[in-house]
Amino acid sequence: MISLPQLLKLSEVSPVRVTGDAPFSEIVADSRGEVRGKCFVCMPGTSIDTHSFLDDVALKGAVATIVWNDEGYDKALALGLSVAQFDSELPKFNHSLGLVCRELFHDPSLDIRIIGITGTNGKTTCAWMLRQALKAMGRNAAYLGTLGYQGGGELEELPNTTPFPVELWSLIQRAREEGITDLVMEVSSHSLEQDRVAGVRFNIGVFTNLSQDHLDYHGTIEEYASAKRLLFTAAYDDPFVAVINADDLMGSFWLSEWENSAIAPAFLSYGFERGNVQGEILAVEFDQLAIKVAGQEVLVGVGGTFNASNALTVVATLTAMGVKPKDAAKAMKAVTAVPGRFEAVPNETGIGIIVDYAHTPDALEKLLMSAQEVDHERLVCVFGCGGDRDATKRPQMAAISSRLADQTILTSDNPRTEDPMAILKGIERGIEPGSNYIVVPDRRTAIERAIQEAAKGDLIVIAGKGHETYQILGREKIPFDDREIARDACAKRGVAQ
Repeated sequence: MISLPQLLKLSEVSPVRVTGDAPFSEIVADSRGEVRGKCFVCMPGTSIDTHSFLDDVALKGAVATIVWNDEGYDKALALGLSVAQFDSELPKFNHSLGLVCRELFHDPSLDIRIIGITGTNGKTTCAWMLRQALKAMGRNAAYLGTLGYQGGGELEELPNTTPFPVELWSLIQRAREEGITDLVMEVSSHSLEQDRVAGVRFNIGVFTNLSQDHLDYHGTIEEYASAKRLLFTAAYDDPFVAVINADDLMGSFWLSEWENSAIAPAFLSYGFERGNVQGEILAVEFDQLAIKVAGQEVLVGVGGTFNASNALTVVATLTAMGVKPKDAAKAMKAVTAVPGRFEAVPNETGIGIIVDYAHTPDALEKLLMSAQEVDHERLVCVFGCGGDRDATKRPQMAAISSRLADQTILTSDNPRTEDPMAILKGIERGIEPGSNYIVVPDRRTAIERAIQEAAKGDLIVIAGKGHETYQILGREKIPFDDREIARDACAKRGVAQ
């Protein structure tokens, strides 16, 4: 048991103010769960004043709270709670909260090798593949990212690619309890800018690439890049190695800066064109590929040219961990496709169907170029763009699809609170003149139409949602799985003649 003043002193966090010394053993941020005898965190929010939950948690037995403004502080005192007030600016709040959580759990990141992967595309695939490779080597590895958390049990869905401090540290502590030796986690630009990973002692940081995404949040590509770079510029107490894609323009720029800097991190570069670890593509098929690294042929059970880059990223990361080339090649044989990433939908219609999470211009271009390399008749691309997100990429993605696919079917993705038809009009502006395209607003209907109208030998790429099992309409999540819809449509179509 510990009190807020004790915890703040041990974690070297200076709050705006603190009152009360009620002891507790756990910090929680979800008022719907068990809060009795615990410290409840009111996270800063724009859509709701989280201090409104204080009445409920006090009634349910919470003894302490962390708040973010004067009104919350006064309310907590009136309810008889011990209270600490942190700076309301989200990065500062998260930073203090992260250090407090780390201290409460006695820093579980000291007992686990933590690999953070950031970049516009490839984070999920690389993290998933790296965990599989490490497990093939006998390591007890865990994954944390877009798909959720998977340690010793089944994959569990999470609300964010990189969780906020309370959940993040709870998961790291859980990983330690599960005997996890290596935690491979995706680190989003949002989480870096908001300092959600404050206090985490990363051993390795990996940069895959940078292309346009999340400009609705970051504003400019320069600010977006600066957020990504934060993973590599934090001061880590433990030895830290940055694994950087030298083929990427931003990665190459960082490397050139670090080569002549006394305060640069230790780094290892990789790429097909340059880098300390260089690869060569030997063969790419629908469901597997082969690359050559350090004289070793690396066979991987995933298809698509862009996955060759992901495979090289993983091999380079293993190299940074001290794994020998022949051992890395052996481990990579155990790698299989990530759910919703260039995932084939088996069927008996004679039509090829690929579901992929590609939701940025760069990712869609790489996806369609990889699809072109697979034997097919026509290439059909079904995609949309998410609402309440970067609108500038919408016409860019349409231009890419109309250039690379034989037919484009524009449809809804996750409209959220935007008008679906307004989103579609924004996408449609990028369609190249004379291109073969149609607009089918309902996503289920669009997928069904693509499959019903396809001829034997055609290849259909359904992009944007990948592994997701829902569609966000307004603020509600509706059950929806592209793979399931495609399988149902194939069943209705019947077996190829």
